[in-house]
Amino acid sequence: METAVYNLKNEKVGTVNLPDGVFGARWNAALVKQVFDAQRANARSPWAHTKNRSEVRGGGRKPWRQKGTGRARHGSTRSPIWVGGGKSHGPRNDRDYSEKVNKKMRRLAFFAVLSKKMKDGEIKVFEDFAIAEPKTKALAPVLRNILGMGKDIKRFDVLLVANNANENLFRASANLTKTKAINADSLNIYDIMNHKNFFVEKGAVETIEKHYKI
Repeated sequence: METAVYNLKNEKVGTVNLPDGVFGARWNAALVKQVFDAQRANARSPWAHTKNRSEVRGGGRKPWRQKGTGRARHGSTRSPIWVGGGKSHGPRNDRDYSEKVNKKMRRLAFFAVLSKKMKDGEIKVFEDFAIAEPKTKALAPVLRNILGMGKDIKRFDVLLVANNANENLFRASANLTKTKAINADSLNIYDIMNHKNFFVEKGAVETIEKHYKI
């Protein structure tokens, strides 16, 4: 499929052919959700941790003798039913939340998300993202003009996909709200779905096609 190419002044400067396999794939909501959830689960680091009765301090001596006191039998004050005792069935930091997703599923879900955004008109191809200096004030007016936003609006909601490491772009976008710059070979479903607008360099289109192997 053919689409327009723009410069940073939002002027049309040419066209580019986008691979149908990447930007014209069939939408599969169930697959996209599965891969999206797996990515979030794999990024999860369990930090909540409770101590069981073998980890809490104290409780080495039997509180009272087994028989003859009229009280219930107990072997340790660190039992979960005692105040200060261990916790039964609490969260543990050794839990593994990761989910396995094979490469083909991940690739198909990735193409489905890009194709959906293309169909919805949320993808725009640019000649390049060359900005003069690595400063927010250099990038913000450019994005504001492209998106047709007023000066009072601070939230851009855009993912900038660069072909090569563009230090100026990465540094300039760091302080902009809901704006992220990423290399073409580091794309993932979460970042694409977490940003409404998908701005990509012309050279990055070929990188995406080759890296993710249609």
